[in-house]
Amino acid sequence: MAELFQFLQRSRNYKSVPSLLVLIWAVGFILLIVWQRAAVDRIWPSNHRPIPNLRPLVFNLTDFGAIGDGKTMNTNAFERAISEIHRRGGGQLNVEAGRWLTAPFNLTSHMTLFLAQNAVILGIDDENYWPLMPPLPSYGYGRERAGPRYGSLIHGQNLRDVVITGHNGTISGQGQTWWTKYRKHLLNHTRGPLVQLMWSRDIHISEVTLRDSPFWTLHPYDCQNVTIRNVTILAPLSGAPNTDGIDPDSCENMVIEDCYISVGDDGIAIKSGWDQYGIAYARPSTNIIIRNVIVRSMISAGVSIGSEMSGGVSNITVENLLVWNSKRGIRIKTSAGRGGYVRQITYRNLTLENVRVGIVIKTDYNEHPDTGYDPNALPIIEDINFDGIRGQGIRIPVRVYGSQEIPVRNVTFRDMLVGITYKKKRIFQCSFVQGRVIGKIFPSPCENLDVYDEEGRLIRKSVFQNTSTDVDYDQGEV
Repeated sequence: MAELFQFLQRSRNYKSVPSLLVLIWAVGFILLIVWQRAAVDRIWPSNHRPIPNLRPLVFNLTDFGAIGDGKTMNTNAFERAISEIHRRGGGQLNVEAGRWLTAPFNLTSHMTLFLAQNAVILGIDDENYWPLMPPLPSYGYGRERAGPRYGSLIHGQNLRDVVITGHNGTISGQGQTWWTKYRKHLLNHTRGPLVQLMWSRDIHISEVTLRDSPFWTLHPYDCQNVTIRNVTILAPLSGAPNTDGIDPDSCENMVIEDCYISVGDDGIAIKSGWDQYGIAYARPSTNIIIRNVIVRSMISAGVSIGSEMSGGVSNITVENLLVWNSKRGIRIKTSAGRGGYVRQITYRNLTLENVRVGIVIKTDYNEHPDTGYDPNALPIIEDINFDGIRGQGIRIPVRVYGSQEIPVRNVTFRDMLVGITYKKKRIFQCSFVQGRVIGKIFPSPCENLDVYDEEGRLIRKSVFQNTSTDVDYDQGEV
């Protein structure tokens, strides 16, 4: 502006009227262009989002020679970048927009992996690039096959302070090849998860999309202080076997919130080891909160506990959950030989939309790693609370399958209103269950449960608590 003022003074002094007019026209033209550009930006804002610096030390993946064309292998670039972060005591690795093909790699402590908008980490779909690892100690078996198992695409062990976040970038396992080979029995080892962190703590995963995992998608194993927030997890609803969304396994102090999950198996499955191996490992899953989550699962359930729960599962809260167009809403599954316990579980404010079976507790899920399990290791299921259940389009609202050797004790139903699609002989099905109903619920509960009014006064005592009522089972739906 100072230069413009000086020019105007000179123009007045020298009576340079034509030059002044030219300058005024030029300034007006420039201002018009600036105004138009600002207007366009308001109508069609730029998609570019700058990457924030979340650590004092920041690297870009391209600093290490990576090429995001979806064809070039970038494993060495990831490994060199993470090695440098480890050497420097921590840092941030930015994965810019592009398609970054890679084999599995390991994270390090005090690290942030940031996926920019339109960044995609692609796991190579050739199992020869995936390392083999020993079976998990609480499983003693590769889960699908005896012996070693494939590692995960993004892996970490004995880490602290790890963040995976971004502007909703994607980590893709390109699972189609894995699923086809699994169905054709062409794999010699158990498929690997997409992201697996083991024996680690202070983990934060947010604002990313995880999709098409070869096996379980996000598997924290024996971890503490884990937060998973605003994560989208996707896999085909059929033809993508065992693509669980999130599997907390022997984890303590964990929050899963504000997530969307649509997968080919359980949306969330809380675990703690398998039969005699899980009993010996003795690490429970405890103090876990799941809230504000939307799940779709045509094959299994929205939120499950088990079936591998031999180390115990306790103090779990599931609240503000929506399960839609799915086979089951929530499920607890176990069997003789598991040992362990499932106790102090609270389900609050559940919404079920077009779900075949709303609530399932199943005690005969007989799948074992080998013949070494103890059939007399009987799990304990007790202190299960359901409060605020809503839904419509439900075929069977409740199925509680206790047994004489594994009864279900102290289960409570309160504030339940579920619209059913058709009337069967028994739509609230119970077997060897003891507990109560508080207040009015719909549909009418089974006769195994005591009935109390809203003030806690006993209205009717059950006479069927430890026997099987006349259940109308349809084994194809459990």
